Amino acid sequence: MLDRKLILEDPERVRRNCELRGVQVDVSRLVDLEQRRREKLREAEELNRQANATSKSIGKASSPEEREQLKELGRQLREQKEAAQAEHDALEQEIVGLLMQIPNLTHPQAPVGGEEASREVGRGKTPVPTFDFPPRDHVELGALHDMIDFEGGARVAGSGFYFLKNDAVLLDLALQQFATRFLVERGFVPVTTPDVAHSAILQGIGFMPRGPETQIYSIENTDLNLVATAEITLGGLMAGQVLDAEQLPLRMVGISHCFRTEAGAAGRASKGLYRVHQFTKVEMFAFTLPDQSDAMHEELRQWECELFDALEIPYRVIDTATGDLGGPAYRKYDLEAWMPGRGEGGQWGEVTSTSNCTDYQARRLNIRYKIKGEKGTHLVHTLNGTAVAISRALIAIMENNQLADGSIRVPVALQPWVGKEVIEAPRTADEN
Repeated sequence: MLDRKLILEDPERVRRNCELRGVQVDVSRLVDLEQRRREKLREAEELNRQANATSKSIGKASSPEEREQLKELGRQLREQKEAAQAEHDALEQEIVGLLMQIPNLTHPQAPVGGEEASREVGRGKTPVPTFDFPPRDHVELGALHDMIDFEGGARVAGSGFYFLKNDAVLLDLALQQFATRFLVERGFVPVTTPDVAHSAILQGIGFMPRGPETQIYSIENTDLNLVATAEITLGGLMAGQVLDAEQLPLRMVGISHCFRTEAGAAGRASKGLYRVHQFTKVEMFAFTLPDQSDAMHEELRQWECELFDALEIPYRVIDTATGDLGGPAYRKYDLEAWMPGRGEGGQWGEVTSTSNCTDYQARRLNIRYKIKGEKGTHLVHTLNGTAVAISRALIAIMENNQLADGSIRVPVALQPWVGKEVIEAPRTADEN
């Protein structure tokens, strides 16, 4: 969340930012509530001071009557103090509710507008393929090679779930190994994370864990939720902690399952593996000093590009517009891979994103750092970035590397783990 002091000092800036982000929050009401809260706090503190002073004076009373009068006065002051405190607490609760709705500030260079205003800022090294045959989509290729079983997944868990089989499993594990090793070599600490987290952790990261609009699976009769990304667990790992400035930047690469309800997702562009309820993801997360986060954001974007260049997947880099930013993001880049089987004639599809969340998540989760020899602590900056979301990476690999007979070329970077250069098409009865 944003600093209350910043909101009070420049409410118009915060209001304009909400407007740019397409978020409706009554900033003026928040300012009014905060002023009333401070008044009630002062009132409660003054009543508490008077009650304490009255309590001390009881022993000095000159008569039993005066002593009883002082006791009664003290009782009244305590009641008034409790009433003022209750009003303060009610105001605080309403303020926090509004604060949780206000998005982060926005990088001045982020494109302004809705999704259509997002700006392409680069392309990968691998060109978009051209085929001299009608390309298959990943659902057809998966069926041809017996690699993806959507019907079996639906029988076991419902629509949106699936089984990976045969060479798809080898590709899945190869992608995890390749991405993790790539990042460990660049100073990331490898982590496997829990698949569940408390609601307070999700709220701190910026997710809505409960309610009619949530995309989160919650576990009944508990405060736990299935995580939608390792960003939740990696950020939550340091909740309430104080780091030494010398430890920063701290980079972690986390492997987790991800669960999303994907309510309302439908259509040809979302078919197959593109929008599913469960997938595996390799996620980057960084804690930095405030003056390190902009540079770290560019590094995360560069590492995403290097990963997908190594995987020989054509992609473009998108600087996300203000109206399409999630609440915690100060700035966000997306990598969109070319998917020949998506839509009619192929489409770009998001495969990674990386966001600089500045101190927005850290304030919610109370993650701080201290400087040796100085008093006090300061909020860290947090950043996240997808290394590989396995399901969408599989789409891009299968569709861009298909051959006329249905064979699929394995990217060179993955061949040591897959154990082959080409996933051969099944032989027909005539060929046998």
